[in-house]
Amino acid sequence: MVDSPEVMNIRQASEYLGVSPDTLYKYVSEERIPAFKLGNRWKFKKTILDSWMERKSSVGEGRDRKKPKSAKAAAGGQ
Repeated sequence: MVDSPEVMNIRQASEYLGVSPDTLYKYVSEERIPAFKLGNRWKFKKTILDSWMERKSSVGEGRDRKKPKSAKAAAGGQ
């Protein structure tokens, strides 16, 4: 396995994260993922992405996060 560079472009970051470049562009435009522009190109710092992924995995972000909403509705109906 080849180590990822500390600063990655869209293609490198998409491979590192396991998403398509189009998906990564979408996440950047929605400010869902940490990135910065260098000139007119998006760049991603590996250490920041690693920290971001760690926070997201410990918070339980994603589809499972929406499930408690139904539990709230059920509790409010009593």
